[in-house]
Amino acid sequence: MRAEYGPAGVASGEVRTWHIVRGDTTVAMCGRELDPGAETRDASHWTEHPDLHCHSCGALFLREAPYLPSEHE
Repeated sequence: MRAEYGPAGVASGEVRTWHIVRGDTTVAMCGRELDPGAETRDASHWTEHPDLHCHSCGALFLREAPYLPSEHE
């Protein structure tokens, strides 16, 4: 996950939206280019603060991520 900040930018510290990115890239799954200095988190934090999540990234991520117990084997 990589943060997108409000109009004040990274220095403001206010996360507007959390996006899902693959690896260390700065391009979100939804296609948005994100600041390379933005905070990152492991995707396991996706369940925290759902009102701040990019809906498009979430939909794409869930289509790719295993979610059934049988898929974890």
